[in-house]
Amino acid sequence: MQKKPAAALYDETMSQHGHRLTEQRRHVYDVLLEKRDHPTAVEVFIRVKEKKPSISLATVYNCLETLTDCGLAKQVNVDRGPSRYCPNLEDHGHFFCGGCGAVFDVPIRKTRSSDWELPPDTVLLQREVSLRGLCPECATQKETSKAKSKS
Repeated sequence: MQKKPAAALYDETMSQHGHRLTEQRRHVYDVLLEKRDHPTAVEVFIRVKEKKPSISLATVYNCLETLTDCGLAKQVNVDRGPSRYCPNLEDHGHFFCGGCGAVFDVPIRKTRSSDWELPPDTVLLQREVSLRGLCPECATQKETSKAKSKS
């Protein structure tokens, strides 16, 4: 099956959920697609404001909520920090770097419900996988710091 272009997916999904195709929602969605770095609502607001100076933070929050409700974006929560937003609709997990705070998508190999130890008669509807550690850059910095402290 061929994937639909983001613009067609956006238009079709918003219409199916009974939402108007507003300029503000489109700008917010485009910002999520441009740089897939899992931005917070404030980061999305700053990026959208460059193209649409009249937009408010409340409008950005409303747009993100609508995109999430329609399934065009996922809300990603890191501990008690602000929510981040991810437009990757493929089945995937997230890697959280404890050094720099970056969030990366991690593909999940295809598994069956029987690959997980679930209670009998449960139905798996969704997987949310989160991994924590250090990205390559932060891991290298940590090793360099250790080496310097030993000498």
